[in-house]
Amino acid sequence: MVENIVNITYAQTGKATNTNELGMRPMQAKAYEARNKQYILLKAPPASGKSRALMFLALDKIHYQSIRKVIVAVPEKTIGRSFANTDLAKYGFFTDWRVARYFNLCDAENEQSKVKRFVEFTTNTQADILVCTHATLRYAAKELGNEAFNDCLLAIDEFHHVSADANSGLGDIVHRVMTQTNAHIIAMTGSYFRGDGVPVLRSDDENRFYPVTYNYYEQLNGYRYLKSLGIGYHFYQGSYLTAIMEVLDPEKKTIIHIPSVNSRASTGDKYDEVKQIIDRIGETIHIDYETRIYTVCTPDNRTLKIADLVEDDPRERMQLQAFLQRMNSRDAVDIIIALGTAKEGFDWQWCEHCLTIGVRGSLTEVVQIIGRCTRDCEGKSHAQFTNLIACPDAVQQKVETAVNDMLKAITVSLLMEQVMAPSWNFKTKKDEESDNQDTPGIYVEGLKPISTERTQEIVTGDLTDLKAIILQDDMIVRSMGGGIAPEVINQVLIPKIIQEKYPELSPDEVEEVRQHLVLDAVTKGANLEQSAGNTFMVIGRRFINIDNLSINLIDTINPFQRGYEILSKSVTAPVLKVVQNVIEESKIDMLLEEAVTLYRNYLPQYMNDHHGAEPELTDPNPFNKRLAQALAMLRKEKQKLLDKNR
Repeated sequence: MVENIVNITYAQTGKATNTNELGMRPMQAKAYEARNKQYILLKAPPASGKSRALMFLALDKIHYQSIRKVIVAVPEKTIGRSFANTDLAKYGFFTDWRVARYFNLCDAENEQSKVKRFVEFTTNTQADILVCTHATLRYAAKELGNEAFNDCLLAIDEFHHVSADANSGLGDIVHRVMTQTNAHIIAMTGSYFRGDGVPVLRSDDENRFYPVTYNYYEQLNGYRYLKSLGIGYHFYQGSYLTAIMEVLDPEKKTIIHIPSVNSRASTGDKYDEVKQIIDRIGETIHIDYETRIYTVCTPDNRTLKIADLVEDDPRERMQLQAFLQRMNSRDAVDIIIALGTAKEGFDWQWCEHCLTIGVRGSLTEVVQIIGRCTRDCEGKSHAQFTNLIACPDAVQQKVETAVNDMLKAITVSLLMEQVMAPSWNFKTKKDEESDNQDTPGIYVEGLKPISTERTQEIVTGDLTDLKAIILQDDMIVRSMGGGIAPEVINQVLIPKIIQEKYPELSPDEVEEVRQHLVLDAVTKGANLEQSAGNTFMVIGRRFINIDNLSINLIDTINPFQRGYEILSKSVTAPVLKVVQNVIEESKIDMLLEEAVTLYRNYLPQYMNDHHGAEPELTDPNPFNKRLAQALAMLRKEKQKLLDKNR
């Protein structure tokens, strides 16, 4: 059974897909308002129309802003299809988007010809738009001087692929273009967060970008057909193959993302995993050797069509990809099994369920995967993302990695809840004094007003990505177990991470961002309830009178406590004890000599007095807890020696 951590119903206003007099959706119109900015960072969810937003911006820059060339770079060739020739004038825009086939390098046959054509494009007087992959851009930039990018617009799709790391070719190109040319840049991404701890941009470069943010809630709330979204999880022990049919509904159009062969969740044989999944769904009765589609008969005599994107054979893979690119019918495919593909830019509008096996520690990857099932489509009312997570065996010795994986999976789910839910409108004392009393909003005592343009940009456009960074911190992840006081999390750990992320902020600015972030994290998804003439905000198990809402009160609440409550409800008592122990062990501060002394001199007597039972890390008696810590520390040291000698 899948338990949803997020289950949101949307208004189905249809606004997200409606267009204005220029043929623009709301997100595209919002981006177009920033068309005169030199550097634009466009953050919007999958299927919101980022590629067409770029077309509007790029064409305006070519015709009215003295830009002579537009270079569009995408992560892989298949995504280049999003930037193919597009009619815009018939919907109200002043011209159409046209890419000469010769300079659509996503269709070129080999890398050498791509780079050659790229270099040729920079001096060609007839063509003004080129589409290529990130790789082609990197190779071509090595052969071009900085002057080649002057008066150009460089547009980078899936911008989170850029890195501030010194060895990142793409990151170096962005820095070089920003510091040594007059080029414009449009960066597009679903989530401005890499997931590997490396910043996307250097802070001095990042500060020059004008952010345009359109969130998931705005997008999904404005759909016409899709009514609800669920984000859930399911724990299993042993092999995921024994549990997959507990969460796979063969009646739903599904993408199954199996784990990487290097993942703890993998069996090590990806081809056998695909075979076993298909065998569990039903009996293969036909294989179409032109399209590589498997026809499978289920135990209840239904016929399903399954696509295997895990297969590495170039010919078979090309056949299947060609079929998937041209399919235009809901009945063409029922289930797609993938590994490393069918994420960014993969368009299967009928997909209802994304079933992901194993932990995805990166918010960006989760956003991309969820985006495969959240496209608006007639006949699809609900979209579901399910994460099948390995649960540690309570008797195994080495469980720290397993527990950390579980916590990270829940953490990412919590973050997605933040992304999906609507925000409350909170007001400061300054707002209260200046606002018309009819202006909606909840007054928060002690909430600092935004004092600078930079903090305004962060609070309005960067909170989701800032939460992603915070929620990847090991100390924050462990804090879900309740072992760290909420005040320490909110007033010490979080501001430290904010200062590291934005070193240019003053202490007062850090506090402004911190307050708004914690307030948003604690209250996002909360409900208002009426009782005895008062209005209460329900946060977890706490009922807070909104007339008494204050920053001091908010700081007493662990914004991530719900993650531990989820584990408490969803795993067995022995496994929960393992989770508790691992969290407790991470906080042990003890010398090895003390541990040995306690083990030799006091542990035997304790176990004798307690009929052989070992001391507990959660024992309220300080000395007994110390004995338990000594035992845990010695076992950890023993495991290190065993691992070293293997």
